[in-house]
Amino acid sequence: MPPSTQGPAPSPEDTFRILLATDNHIGYNERDPIRGQDSINTFEEILQLAKKHNVDFILLAGDLFHENKPSRESLYKTIALLREYTMGDKPVSVELQSDPDEGKAYGFTFPAINYEDPNLNVGIPVFSIHGNHDDPQGAGVEGALCALDVLSVSGLLNYMGKIDLPVVDVEATNTGIAVRPILLRKGKSNLGMYGIGNVKDARMHFELRSNRVRMFMPRDKDNWFNLLLVHQNRVKHGPQEFVPEGMFDDSVDLVVWGHEHDCRIIPEPVAGKSYYITQPGSSVATSLADGEAITKHVALLTIHDKEFQIEPLPLRTVRPFVIEEVVLSEVAEEEGFDLSDQIEISKFLKAKVNALIVKAEEEWQERSAEIVKEGGEDLKPMLPLIRLKVETTGVSEMSNPIRFGQEFQGRIANPRDMLVFHRAKKSSRAAASKIAADEPELSIDDPDLTVSEKLAKVRVATLVKEYLSAQELQLLGENGMSDAIQMFVEKDDIHAIQSHVNKLLKTMMTGVQANEDIDEEEIEDRLARVKEQQEKDYVSGKANSKAKGKGRAKANDSDAQSEDSMMMEVDAEGAGSEFNGYSDDEPPKKTAVKKAAPAKKAPVKKAPAKRAPAKKTTRGKKVVESDEEEIIEIDDDDEDEEEVIKPTKRTNRAAVLSQSQTKKAPARKKATPAPKQSQISFQPASTGRSSRAAASKARGKMVVDDDSD
Repeated sequence: MPPSTQGPAPSPEDTFRILLATDNHIGYNERDPIRGQDSINTFEEILQLAKKHNVDFILLAGDLFHENKPSRESLYKTIALLREYTMGDKPVSVELQSDPDEGKAYGFTFPAINYEDPNLNVGIPVFSIHGNHDDPQGAGVEGALCALDVLSVSGLLNYMGKIDLPVVDVEATNTGIAVRPILLRKGKSNLGMYGIGNVKDARMHFELRSNRVRMFMPRDKDNWFNLLLVHQNRVKHGPQEFVPEGMFDDSVDLVVWGHEHDCRIIPEPVAGKSYYITQPGSSVATSLADGEAITKHVALLTIHDKEFQIEPLPLRTVRPFVIEEVVLSEVAEEEGFDLSDQIEISKFLKAKVNALIVKAEEEWQERSAEIVKEGGEDLKPMLPLIRLKVETTGVSEMSNPIRFGQEFQGRIANPRDMLVFHRAKKSSRAAASKIAADEPELSIDDPDLTVSEKLAKVRVATLVKEYLSAQELQLLGENGMSDAIQMFVEKDDIHAIQSHVNKLLKTMMTGVQANEDIDEEEIEDRLARVKEQQEKDYVSGKANSKAKGKGRAKANDSDAQSEDSMMMEVDAEGAGSEFNGYSDDEPPKKTAVKKAAPAKKAPVKKAPAKRAPAKKTTRGKKVVESDEEEIIEIDDDDEDEEEVIKPTKRTNRAAVLSQSQTKKAPARKKATPAPKQSQISFQPASTGRSSRAAASKARGKMVVDDDSD
C-alpha cells in the first residue's frame, strides 16, 4: 500500500469513492442444481456493498459474463439487479469532463455515459471493460457486439475500452491501439479512467513492446490521477502469452488488473515504475485451483488528488472452498499401510475428505458469526467445494474418483471432481522443463511425456491443430476449423463450429460452380483447388483486404459466423515502433461499391453500407466543455489521422462477410428468388437446400441456388 502523507483528512467532497470488482462470471455453471446461482448471488452482494458504502460509481475490469452469449436467465437477472441497485434518485456527485458522446451507439442520439442522459435516473453509475469471455463477436450491421453493448444501450452500464481493429492485417503494423479516457472531476480531484478490453496477449505484448499503445491524456496530466483497467494474462504462459507488468505508460498511477482469479487486492509496486497494480480476482470459483481458494474480496478505492487508498471488502456469499494435497508414499510410511492395499488407501482418503468438510464448515460458521456481529443476518449453510489432490507415485492402481465421490453426495457441492490423481515428475524431466521454460507449446506426440504430463501441459489449441493435420480433411481447412473449435472450447460458443462449416460450404459451392458447366469427374479436383485457395486466403488475410470498401455488413448476414474482434495476429518482425500516417486513399472504397452496383436484381440497397461517412463527432476538436465553460485540452498529436480513420469505424468485422456478398453478385443470373429474399433482415440459417440442389444437378449443369442467402 502506498504511504499516505500526514495531514488533515481529505474532504469527502473532494474524494472519489469507487467499488472495484472483476471477473464476476455471471452464468457460470448455471445448469448445476447446487452451484448454479453462486455467481449471480455474489454479484448481488457486490451491488449491495456499493450501496452500503455510498460509492460514487462501480468499476468492473472484465468478464462480467462467463459466456460470450449469456443465457436469457443470466441477462434477465443481471438487468434486474442493475436496475434494482443502480437506478434511483441518489445524486451523482462526479462531473463528466470528457465528451459524453465518445463511444456512443452509432446512429443514435443518447450519450454514451448513462447518467448524462436526462431520460434516465441513475444513482450509482457502473463502468466496465470486456474480458476474454464476454468480448465483442460477430459481423452484423452494427459491427462487433457483446453483452455489454446490450447493457450499455439499455442505460444500465457504461461500456468502455472497446477497440476498433483495422480492417486489413497490413494496417495493423501502422495503427497501434488508441486509448481515450473518461475524465471525471469531484471537487478538486481529477480522475482519468483508461480502459483496454481484452486483446490477444501476443498482440498486446507486441503493441506495448513497440510503444504503440497511445493514451490520449490531458495536457496537464500531472494534475490528474490516471487509472488503467486491463484484462490480460499476468502470469507467463509462453514467450508472448502474457503482458509484462512494467510496460505501461509512466503517467499511470494505478493499474486494475482483471483476468487473473487469485485475489491480490493489496496494491503492489512495480520495479522501476511509479505506479501500483491491484488485482481483485474473481468473485466466483470457476476452477478448483489453489488460487481460487484464496478468500474472495472486492475493494473500496478512495482517491484524493494524486493519493489513493484501498480497503479490501470480503465477500460473504462465496461458497467455501478447501483444497489440499497428499502424497500417498509419505502417508504410507507415517500410517504404516501398504501402497498396494486399495482398501487402506480408500479408508485414508475418506477420512481426509471428512476432515476437509469439517474445516470448511468451521470457516463458514466463523464467517456467519462475523456478519451477525456486524448487525447482518445469519448466513444459510452452503455445501462446500472440496478438492483433494493425491500424488500416486508408486501406486499401481487407484479406485474410480467419480465412484468415490458418490459417497459424499449431499455433503459437498462437487462430488464428481473432488479427487484428482497425479504422479510426480522425474527429476531429469523437471530439470529439462526449467531449461526449456520459454518453449511456447509441447507436442502431444512427444514420446518422453507420460499421459499425466501430456494432460497437464498440452494446450487445446495444440491438440486440435495436430489432430486436424493428421486427418487430411477434404473439404474443411485445418486453420479455420482449428480456430472454430478453439472458440467452441475457450469461449463456450456452441454455434462456432456449425457457423464455420456452413459459411465454408457456401463459399466452396460458389467456387466450384463458378464455371457452371462441370463434369462429375472434375468435382474432386475442383474441390481440392478451391480448398487450397481458401487456405491461402485465410492465412494471408486476403479475405479481409478484398472486402475493405464494403462499409457495414448486410443485415441478412447477422447470423453468419462470429469473428473474434480482439484476436488479430500481428507480424512483429515486419513492423517498426513509429506510427506512419493513416492512408487518406478513399477512392478504392468507392470503386468497390460501384462493382457491386450491377447486381440490379436486389432492389433494396442497404443504406447502412453508406452511412459511415456521414458520422460526425467532436472527437477531432480534442476539447471537452463543462457547465462552467471550462475547457480541458487533450494532448493529441494525431488529430488528422484520427479524423481520417473514423469513417471506417466498425468495418473490421463486417469485412469478413462483405467479401462473400461481392463475390456472389455475378452468379445470381439464375437465382430468381434472390430479390425477394434480399429484403429479409433476419432469416433462419439454412444451408441444407442449396447443398441438396447442387447434389441433384451434379451430373448436368450446376446452377447456383441461393435460397438460403
